[in-house]
Amino acid sequence: MKLVRKVFKVIAIIFGIVVMFIAGFYMKAYFSTQARMEKKYAVEIEEIEVQPDSAMISEGARLTSIKGCRDCHGADLGGKIFTDDPLMGTLAAPNLTPGEGGLPASFGTHDWVRVLKHGLDDDSTSLWIMPSHKFAKLTERDMKSIIAYCSQLPRVNRDFAEPKLGPLGRILTDLDQIPLLTAELIRHEEPLVREMKAEISVAYGKYLSGSCTGCHQENLKGGKALGPNSPVPADISSTGNPGKWTDEQFMATLRTGKTPEGKLLDERYMPWPMTKSYTDVELKALKLYLKTL
Repeated sequence: MKLVRKVFKVIAIIFGIVVMFIAGFYMKAYFSTQARMEKKYAVEIEEIEVQPDSAMISEGARLTSIKGCRDCHGADLGGKIFTDDPLMGTLAAPNLTPGEGGLPASFGTHDWVRVLKHGLDDDSTSLWIMPSHKFAKLTERDMKSIIAYCSQLPRVNRDFAEPKLGPLGRILTDLDQIPLLTAELIRHEEPLVREMKAEISVAYGKYLSGSCTGCHQENLKGGKALGPNSPVPADISSTGNPGKWTDEQFMATLRTGKTPEGKLLDERYMPWPMTKSYTDVELKALKLYLKTL
């Protein structure tokens, strides 16, 4: 009996230490993420003038598709829930229309630039999940087109609960395993890109590749899976399969979702319905850039 009591005592001590360690780690994660979420950014927001016309609005509609806006905010841009889980938290892409639960009537060009270029809410704290670090690199023309289109969206009445981060969400954020706070990833002092010529060039291809880096990493060599059930993103540089494809095969793959090897791409993980809206010039420029990596 003495031995049994000793064993149980040791187990109880070890269990207590583990519980204390977990509690301490979570407290550290909680206060660290809370401080990051409450941080206010002092930035100078560039003023741009948007004078929309039908061509600009049409291009803005196309850009909201190829830049992934509809993947997150829904086909009607009225918002969509990402996750509603006690552990991860409640996260939703907001309603971008002027309907109930959407943007206020006072939301203007200045606010769009604050969101797209700096990833900041109206209280100067970081937005959650919004990939503004990608949109911050848009040319002024592309940004104006997106603003012009989104500023005339029809009303969609769709409201969401206030976002909140669960314990697992806080831990993953603290470990930088999810890019929750987009403002941390932006060089706020950099000015808007004024112009990028739409031509078959490495520079234009690099500009377009910003939409690919979220999954395929900055070097476009692929990397770890983005979720427990997600496939590992492929190497799309010159050393991966796309490096072996012709321009025609590359364009066909990004427009049909079927690779030259006969593989069907799952649109949940490789959004080819989005990339099929790229022009020939855009796809050829992107392929040219990928060949240089």
